[in-house]
Amino acid sequence: MMEVGIMPEALQIPLEEFKDWLEQETASIVKPLRDKGLGLLKDVESKLKDFRDTCERLFKDGEREMLKGGPKTYRSAKAMNRFARGVLEMTENVDFPDKILHESLQMLCGDLEKTLESAESERRAWFPYIEPYFIIDRRRFDAALRRCSEALKELHTFSSKEYEKARAVEEAFPMIDRIFQLLNESKGVEMYRERMDLEGNLLEKKIIEDQQKIMLIQSKDEVRGLVQANRRIEELEGKVKHDLRYLQKPFYKFQSLARSADVHLPFDEARKLGEYLSSPFEALATEQEGYPLLKRVLRKLDDAIVRGKLKLKSSRLRGAQEQIHSILHEDALIPIHRSCKEAFSQRQQLLLSEAMAAFQNELAQLQKGLRDLQKQRELIDSRIAVLDGEHREISEKIKNQKGGLEKILLGLTGKNVQVIL
Repeated sequence: MMEVGIMPEALQIPLEEFKDWLEQETASIVKPLRDKGLGLLKDVESKLKDFRDTCERLFKDGEREMLKGGPKTYRSAKAMNRFARGVLEMTENVDFPDKILHESLQMLCGDLEKTLESAESERRAWFPYIEPYFIIDRRRFDAALRRCSEALKELHTFSSKEYEKARAVEEAFPMIDRIFQLLNESKGVEMYRERMDLEGNLLEKKIIEDQQKIMLIQSKDEVRGLVQANRRIEELEGKVKHDLRYLQKPFYKFQSLARSADVHLPFDEARKLGEYLSSPFEALATEQEGYPLLKRVLRKLDDAIVRGKLKLKSSRLRGAQEQIHSILHEDALIPIHRSCKEAFSQRQQLLLSEAMAAFQNELAQLQKGLRDLQKQRELIDSRIAVLDGEHREISEKIKNQKGGLEKILLGLTGKNVQVIL
């Protein structure tokens, strides 16, 4: 029967101690690789120095031959002198790293490879002008360039393949720094959110206080009376509209006739007609006993219908004529007219009282302040939602960085390591 492999218990290491632990744990992996890398780096540096020494020699040999002024070799010597000077210039700024790191090795290999390719390109361009002279110098150059290229190739192969484990260790250190950075960001977001929570709680407390003040004002007898009066007026508004429902369309048409001078209406009647269209309750409530203005308007409206100046569909016409007749001859609006006047008068008395004026002023200020507080609360809630989103995003990044770091360590050491934040 096969035994099932059990994952060993994770080795827990605090993040603050992780760098020191990582250095000690991977020293046996990293040090030999860096020692070898240092040897290869010094070999490349030595080969490049030999290559530059060879170019210096070509430069001097060309200069010496130019001074002789030999007609056969002068042009070749001059070409070799210029060629060697150009190669020396392109190789003088090669920077070798102080420390053996994967990134610095790769950068050196890339830069030096381009430099040697440029040197090879210069060789192809200038050697035809140097030939057939300076055979030994040309062979020395080719040999030095080849040795330098081979040393560079060996270093490049090493940094790309054999150095991979050391590279993984090097990549782990920035991940540790990144986790520290993310933890600081997370702490900053948490502190800002706590501040927003505090501001929100203070606002909520003020909102509740203002709501209680508003409720207290609304519980006053005068205010309750005004509320009841307004409710009564709302009911009466509906009834007035219902009782005058068949006159709405005729009123609009009659107003148009009056404005176009097809029908003459005195100013007070025209104004009252407009009131019946815009606010029927108030128009009726402000009428004198027996609503004389409405009756005068209705008589002229009826006359316009009879004369054919105001045309209506048969269904509308019948309803309008019946309502006109009931108002003019049956006093159909007297009960509701009295109710409207009473409700309107009661509300006006309440509104004009000194106590009500003070209550209304205080209530208006409280309601405005409450709206402002609620807007501020909404803004804070919006900010908190954004902060919560940022915190979730940072937490996910920390989780990914931590998981990636633990995975690298498992691959390097074979140990199940858990980073404790």
